[in-house]
Amino acid sequence: MVSIIMGSTSDLPVMEKAAKVLDDFGIDFEMLAFSAHRTPSEVEQFAREAESRGVQVIIAGAGMAAALPGVIAANTSVPVIGVPISSTLMGMDALLAIVQMPPGIPVATVGIDGAQNAGLLAVQMISTGSAELRRRFSEYKLGLKDKIVKANEKLSEVKYAHKVN
Repeated sequence: MVSIIMGSTSDLPVMEKAAKVLDDFGIDFEMLAFSAHRTPSEVEQFAREAESRGVQVIIAGAGMAAALPGVIAANTSVPVIGVPISSTLMGMDALLAIVQMPPGIPVATVGIDGAQNAGLLAVQMISTGSAELRRRFSEYKLGLKDKIVKANEKLSEVKYAHKVN
């Protein structure tokens, strides 16, 4: 199971992209809202109990001070993927807060508003224990290649006076 955690429900338009990926791959997940600053004891309890509840990966999205992924990582041995949310300063404040973790408290970090990649990274992490999931992920990656091949076919049909391909 994967836990998708967000600082508030205002983060849902970004974080639902991770949920869609997990849903598409058939991976069970939960979605919860916690705040490192407004509900610190609940965040700590969630993180301490995550592994015993069967959580394999935690995806934590946060904006502004973006302490949530780090606080969770400090209280669990479950891998944490941080998603910086672009709520202020175009998300740079959140990116820097999440990526600058102290030694011993790793948080894998995706790009600003990169919840889709967080979901895919969670799939890859879980697939280390599942040959079937690894196969399906490989097929997904091949599908990405096919999209680009088809895009080039369509681009070849676009005509301009000086276009040479």
